[in-house]
Amino acid sequence: MEAVSNSFTMEFTENQTIIKNTIREFAEKNIKPHIMQFDESQEFPMDIMHQLGELGFLGILVPEEFGGAGLGYVEYALIIEELAKVDPSISLSVAAHNGLCTNHINQFANTDQKKKYLPDLTSGKKIGAWGLTESSSGSDAASLKTIAQKVGYKYILNGSKTFITHGASGETAVVMAITDKEKGKKGISAFILEKGMKGFITGKKENKLGMRASDTTQLIFDNCEVPAENLLGNEGEGLIQALKILEGGRISIAALSVGLAQGCLDACIKYSKERKQFGKSLSEFQAIQFKLSQMTINIEAARLLTFKAAVMKDQGKPNTKEAAMAKLFASEIAEKCANDAVQIFGGYGFIKDYPVEKFYRDVKLLTIGEGTSEIQRIVIARDYLK
Repeated sequence: MEAVSNSFTMEFTENQTIIKNTIREFAEKNIKPHIMQFDESQEFPMDIMHQLGELGFLGILVPEEFGGAGLGYVEYALIIEELAKVDPSISLSVAAHNGLCTNHINQFANTDQKKKYLPDLTSGKKIGAWGLTESSSGSDAASLKTIAQKVGYKYILNGSKTFITHGASGETAVVMAITDKEKGKKGISAFILEKGMKGFITGKKENKLGMRASDTTQLIFDNCEVPAENLLGNEGEGLIQALKILEGGRISIAALSVGLAQGCLDACIKYSKERKQFGKSLSEFQAIQFKLSQMTINIEAARLLTFKAAVMKDQGKPNTKEAAMAKLFASEIAEKCANDAVQIFGGYGFIKDYPVEKFYRDVKLLTIGEGTSEIQRIVIARDYLK
């Protein structure tokens, strides 16, 4: 009897391979030489974002008619992974811009809103921010306190948001606020805001452990005047919209986690071949080989989970559980890979001259952002207990 192979090979189309190679070359040439400069200065690399916009990587999921690339989540995951191998903070900015603000408008705005806002976002002329989290509402997103009161032909927003990616650099923001307190989570609505609107203020910039090139700030709304036509969808649909956006966002964070973990592994393989101890390279020691082998297995498993969720998303299939599984597993594997990488590098892993030091700092956000690991476990449990 002929043996049956149980091997599985992830194959990409010619176009997907071109995209993967293009973004890899871009990252190596334009981002890698400046990683520590961006990190030390906590400087948001607007020039890099503009270049990514010119290449079509800031409107990945947006149809061509609104200036986007018209691609799917598989391509999105490929782009985020390749960027994260080089600099997770730039990858985070690209993920936040594409998957949160821009995609929220792409999915839930009317045609006039799309025509007005998407071309500038997809080209990189403007950077997008997305405001859900508040100081008192993190995992419990429905407990937000920002209020939007309709007065004539405008809404008046009062409140604040915290931990907002691109809160300083972004010029267009999607913000969730309460329009009807009596309806609880069904009384939350979503709005498009623009910098320059009366009462729209950028607050404190956070001094972060990692992902330092991606700016994170507070947003403050002090009697902020928002035109009524900037309501996304209908009143009361904001939280439902936000949760749908976060579902896709989990795929991007899973891809970012895979890329970061792969970056750690690549650095470890190179270093272990070059570093000599006791008369031989580190790669010749079984203890190091075991670590590298386990990292390889875990990364491949995380990658398969991530692209399974991405394919299901592109096919329009329910993927809440799959996205949560990918995000949970990939982020926790990335954390372990970063820890093992520093251990393999030894004292040099504690030095900023080597890439694993930054990977180690950057990785912690991945088990927190877009829903903590604990929240992902709840989401997964709900699926099989329903």
